This record gives sequence, C-alpha cells and structure tokens, in this order.
Amino acid sequence: MTKTEIKAPPAARRSRQDWLREYSELGVSVLLFVIGVLVLTDALTMDVDIAQRGPVGPKTVPIVVGIGLLVVAALLAVDVLRGGRGEAEGGEDIDLSEPSDWRTVLLLAGVFLAFAVLIGPLGFPIAGALLFWGAAFALGSRHLDRDPLIAAVLSLVTYFVFDNLLGVPLPGGPLMGVL
Repeated sequence: MTKTEIKAPPAARRSRQDWLREYSELGVSVLLFVIGVLVLTDALTMDVDIAQRGPVGPKTVPIVVGIGLLVVAALLAVDVLRGGRGEAEGGEDIDLSEPSDWRTVLLLAGVFLAFAVLIGPLGFPIAGALLFWGAAFALGSRHLDRDPLIAAVLSLVTYFVFDNLLGVPLPGGPLMGVL
C-alpha cells in the first residue's frame, strides 16, 4: 500500500469536518489578526519627518487601528472557542436560499481593476466616469443613454471637489490642460 492509498478513516474525516464547520468563524479571527499584524508592521516601519512635533503623528492612527484589530481578533477567537456563534443574516430584503450572484461580483471586480489600470494613463475624470458607469451596469442599470452622462457628471464633480476644494491632487490625464 502506497502513501497515496492511505486515507483517514471516515469517522476521523467526519470529526475533522465537524470541527472545521463548528469553528469556521476562527477564519475571521485569523484574517483580522493577519491584517492587524500588517497594519502594525507598516505603521512601525513608516518613515516620519524628524521635524514633526507633538505626540500625535502619522503613526498614531495606524498603531491604534492595528492594536484594535489584534484585540478584536483575540476576543473573537476566545468567543468562538467558548461556543459563541454568529447569527445568520436575516435581512428582510435578502433571500438566503438564493445562490451568490458571481456574475455581478466578477463584473464589479473587473470594473475596479480596469479603473486601477486606467487612472494613470487616462486620468481620474475619464477613468472615474468608466468606473461609475461600469458599476451601474454591473449592478443592473441598463439606461445606456442616461448612465454615461450621470457617470461623467459624477466623475467631474468628484474630481473638482477633491482637486480644488480639498486640495487632494488627482491625476487629470489628457484632460489636465482642459480642466
């Protein structure tokens, strides 16, 4: 008998599957822990200008958030191991018997990926308009005459608010001289 032919007995497999099902919420705790470690690592290795004064600097908020994530991960793990379970979603507008709509999820992911790729060469006004229109299309809107116009207006308003009023520079792309 080779190693590939050796399998765990059905009872052992069943008990492992039952344990994983019973404590599956530990996965959320592990995810929160990993994100907390990443945030703390980033915050503690951040280069800060020496001329900065005062106790609150750019490291303060990420450190507080990272510690908060670690505390929540630990509390969640303890709760799950003590038998605590989250309640299933019971929203009135959600049909839990229906399967996930992966088409919409993949379309939205594609739209966000395209936005990330196109914002550099096309600038925010054009890439943002494509983002808003693509998200509306992915979520079911089929007004092909109205949606691109609304998306363009939303993108331009967002660009002007961030770039001019808030002072957050966004890439203008080929429209930089026009806007």
